[in-house]
Amino acid sequence: MIVRMAVRIVVAAAVALLANLSAHAQQAPSRLDEIVKRGTLRVGMTGDYKPFTYLDKATQQFSGFDVDMAESLGKALGVKVEFVPTAWPKLMKDFEADQFDVAMGGVSVTFDRQKKGFFSTPIMREGKTPITRCADVGKYQTLPDIDKKGTRVIVNPGGTNERFARANIKDAEISVFSDNTVIFDEIAKGNADLMMTDASETRYQQKQHAGVLCAVHPEKPFDFSEKAYWLQRDMALKAFVDQWLHISMEDGSYRKIYAAWFD
Repeated sequence: MIVRMAVRIVVAAAVALLANLSAHAQQAPSRLDEIVKRGTLRVGMTGDYKPFTYLDKATQQFSGFDVDMAESLGKALGVKVEFVPTAWPKLMKDFEADQFDVAMGGVSVTFDRQKKGFFSTPIMREGKTPITRCADVGKYQTLPDIDKKGTRVIVNPGGTNERFARANIKDAEISVFSDNTVIFDEIAKGNADLMMTDASETRYQQKQHAGVLCAVHPEKPFDFSEKAYWLQRDMALKAFVDQWLHISMEDGSYRKIYAAWFD
């Protein structure tokens, strides 16, 4: 009798808990529901990381690979896209303050960011590698080659590039240059020797500075990383974005956007 009573109590408690959770789930709309109801997807972007994102300060218009991808996502959701300017040093703060629903524009997957939100399915395999003047490619093949007194390493502030440089460079000089849109010109002009950044960016900047700057073994970067879209913590939103990415990669639309910016 006592055992039966105990079992009944446990079952009743479980049923009550499930009912409570179900009621709560019905009352609390998901982030995905909110976006659709609002009619707007808020996308955080730094606007300083070509070819992923670039903000023309004269027109206040964004352009780039992830701008086109954001517009594709907005179309799939059936909503308009609102680009919210941010910056690498305050990206985390703006994300936590719910300034946007998703951060796009060459965002790397990190554990610190994962603690605050969800990442979509990765869109690109990456890794840090140098870019330098073409005549100096042979000088900067390894981290020990780079980490020598007299070598001038330039970084943009607040992101994974600066973090990687400070973690691996002890003897070379590290200088912080605030304008990431023209930072590679500093290497071309001889004001810095190299920058270590994502392999995709070194390939892009090599094309933009043809014959002057060269990517150093972008096919074999120093480390491993991935790029993805950083989402506010909502499973429904993540599921939608992942499905959109899956279809985009299968039907050729992702490849078409990629080719426009990277090939």
